Amino acid sequence: MFLEGSQQDTGKLWGYLFEEASLGIAVEDTEGNLLLTNRALCSMLGYSSEELCHMSCAQFGHPEDSQVDWALFQQLRTGAIDRYSLEKRYVKKDGTLVWGRLNVSILRNSEGPSLVFALVEDITERKQTDEALRKSEGELVEVQRLAGVGNWRWDTRTDTLTWSEELYLLAGLDPKLPPPPFKEHPNLFTAESWSRLRRAVEEALQSGASYELDVEIVRPDFTTKWVIARGEQMRDARGQVIGLRGTVQDITERKRTEETLSSVSRRLIEAQEQERAHIARELHDDWSQRMALLQIRLEQFERDTVGLSSQAIQQLRQIAGVATEVSSNIHNLSHQLHPSKLDTLGLVASLEGLCREFSGQHRLQVQFVHRDIPGQIPKDVTLCLFRIVQEALQNVVKHSRAAEANVELSGHIDGIDLCVSDSGAGFNPESAQGASGLGLVSMRERLWLVAGQLSVESEPSHGTQIRVRIPPRVATNAQVTSEGKAHQAGA
Repeated sequence: MFLEGSQQDTGKLWGYLFEEASLGIAVEDTEGNLLLTNRALCSMLGYSSEELCHMSCAQFGHPEDSQVDWALFQQLRTGAIDRYSLEKRYVKKDGTLVWGRLNVSILRNSEGPSLVFALVEDITERKQTDEALRKSEGELVEVQRLAGVGNWRWDTRTDTLTWSEELYLLAGLDPKLPPPPFKEHPNLFTAESWSRLRRAVEEALQSGASYELDVEIVRPDFTTKWVIARGEQMRDARGQVIGLRGTVQDITERKRTEETLSSVSRRLIEAQEQERAHIARELHDDWSQRMALLQIRLEQFERDTVGLSSQAIQQLRQIAGVATEVSSNIHNLSHQLHPSKLDTLGLVASLEGLCREFSGQHRLQVQFVHRDIPGQIPKDVTLCLFRIVQEALQNVVKHSRAAEANVELSGHIDGIDLCVSDSGAGFNPESAQGASGLGLVSMRERLWLVAGQLSVESEPSHGTQIRVRIPPRVATNAQVTSEGKAHQAGA
């Protein structure tokens, strides 16, 4: 009696587990006809248990997937395999599709017919997620292709690189081959680009600083492409640095456009400087001489003319004074239009003279400091820096109302730095970007031609600092002539 009761309880337990299981369960005969189904399978397919038990499993399977399922089922029947599993689509009663992971095994019975036991897990949501992800990845690949963007990952633990297909295309390499290891990357860039990129990569690994650089790729066919290389750290769940990841974007066309614009801007600025030089020569060689002659004749007239009244003599001397003032103004204007000292004395001497002139002509004390300036600086860089100082000091006089200004020029490993500062009225740099009279646009255009950078720091009532940096590859072609020495000039 006890055994009989235990068997009944066990049967009830198995019946409960069968009905309440979260997985779909079906018992079939060896022809694929359903004999028994649980609640989860009925819910998944939209049929009642009575309806399913009059159906073959092939009736609600997707035709394309059912062929594979039936082929495996035949192997199960013949004993070639004991079980199989696959992912397949099912057609619900309302015609919609669901995905299931099917696990099938056979229960062989020597005393009766064998039975087939099937477990079905509803994986529709996972499949939809996977499909959305694949679609998203496909769209991302297409967007990257259209934008000329490749991506990469570098696992420093194993020195393993992963490149997207677009990055292979940018580099001109075969996507079927593994990406070149980091030690071979110097061959992928020009020497100057690799030097900057290597420093940025090392800094990113050590300090976590992300980077964004314009670099030039050298392809196997010796053609080149300009790209923006971006990179950042990768960390594991414990926060440990495990490598870098980033993107590479093709900007070759943009660079070509910039070069064209740069060429046009350079020609315009050169034409402007030539016209200034022409006018300066006219003022110096012609009008200055005429004014000098006028002054001489006025003095001679005063000496040679007898009987002039004291009032006439006073008026004559006033005219001579005006002539002297005009002559001085012509000389200053000539110098502003074309600083001839730049060609003969160089940048430092020319800036010293400029600061001295501003101090003498305006109520402004200009302090000039220079340190470690190279002996030879390209002419376009020299003129660029001189014009920026000239424009900045004019702004101080016109807008700042400051009594003092500082001009600092220094050479170092990162190039040449220039800073023009005052403690005057200041302004809002953002609102002043397009303001007339400040000359910021002109400064940036000149610096663009020599790959320089400009930053403006200012605040109302707290003065202004204009900072300029010229990169080393542009700033110099000679060694520093006065290493470690600072020079100060003031007026």
